[in-house]
Amino acid sequence: MKVIFMGTPEFAVPTLEKLIEHHEVIAVVSQPDKQKGRGKKVLMTPVKEKAVEHGLLVLQPERARDEEFTAKLQELNPDVIVVVAYGQILPESILNIPKYGCINVHGSLLPKYRGAGPIQWAVLNGEKETGITTMYMGKGLDTGDMIDKVSMELDPKETAGSLHDKLMHQGAQLLIETLEKLENYTAVRTKQNDQESSYAPMLTKEMGQIDFTKSAKEIECLIRGLNPWPSAYTKLNGKVMKVWDADVKMWTGDEKPGTIVDITKKSIVVAAGENALELKEIQLAGKKRMQVQAFLLGYGVSVGTVLGE
Repeated sequence: MKVIFMGTPEFAVPTLEKLIEHHEVIAVVSQPDKQKGRGKKVLMTPVKEKAVEHGLLVLQPERARDEEFTAKLQELNPDVIVVVAYGQILPESILNIPKYGCINVHGSLLPKYRGAGPIQWAVLNGEKETGITTMYMGKGLDTGDMIDKVSMELDPKETAGSLHDKLMHQGAQLLIETLEKLENYTAVRTKQNDQESSYAPMLTKEMGQIDFTKSAKEIECLIRGLNPWPSAYTKLNGKVMKVWDADVKMWTGDEKPGTIVDITKKSIVVAAGENALELKEIQLAGKKRMQVQAFLLGYGVSVGTVLGE
């Protein structure tokens, strides 16, 4: 099949690689390059990097709905357009171009978690299962008819980062299977049940501030769901402290949430709204991430200290 691939971040790269192996990729569309870091160096998107590596035509319109860009896609005359985390909503003028339609690879079991942050929200909400869905793209946000799904169980210590890496490879494989069905005219369209839908908005840095009045389980899910970005944080003696790993610990004390109630060789135990949180890996502002065991060797922490103040 003649494929135009549209994607931007690392999550989309394995799918592009699979397409290059199995089909004719006639163009790659990615978001415009952006300045990053203190030096304001202009960096290519991960998808563009991979496309350049393979000598593919790369298009980077500021707006996907620009007439000139749409005309270029029509000129290329693809059999199918594959979209993976591209970052812009496509107009109907593009959706109608390819023979087999525009196919999206989405990081959830639709209709759950439509939107920009399906992987993170699955972890944040303590889901036991998630997966990948391939779907026909329509006018709405992730509302098109579904084609294929593959599910997986979340590890008890799954982070948004580890789940991202698993799903991006699952998505690549599922897409190849979906395209084969499209070619053979065996793909089955299944409408989404809007009543079962949920929305997964983009994450913000503000979400990372730990509210210790919540249950230890909710906080533990927050820590994993915001790892690696934007990360969960609190304050220790007035200094911002990121929390990278923690466990839920049974606790029946009546201490104020956020109070350090115990210190062991390997952990700092903090009271929560329900039970307690056992901090295992932390990072003070300006310092490296470290296990609490190592942190305690060089930093004095006292029972009774209240985090977040």
